[in-house]
Amino acid sequence: MESGIRGNLVGISMAAAAIVVFSTVTAVAGKGPNNIDIFGGSYGKVPFPHAQHQKKAKDCTVCHSVFPQKTDAIKKMKEAGKIKAKKVMNLQCIKCHKAEKKAGNPYGPLTCTTCHKK
Repeated sequence: MESGIRGNLVGISMAAAAIVVFSTVTAVAGKGPNNIDIFGGSYGKVPFPHAQHQKKAKDCTVCHSVFPQKTDAIKKMKEAGKIKAKKVMNLQCIKCHKAEKKAGNPYGPLTCTTCHKK
């Protein structure tokens, strides 16, 4: 009898932990600044509407599995050789924007100079 109760308690504890983790991940959406100026190399900074992307993507890992949630993350990644110039836009942003365009949804810029501001 005691092992059955212990097993139920473990199951309940695991379910509660899963709810906490899910709630924490879900609560992260909507956090952070509304707008960010991203390092854009010699082409100039990139004003990034962070809140708008959060509403659209709904899953922070779409971007943050690639880019850490830290100030100047892209600049630091480029300096460390972890990402090459033009790869940010071409592999992450443009890919998503093209997919949205193809699906007939509103989409973001598709050219470099549309975002980079000197």
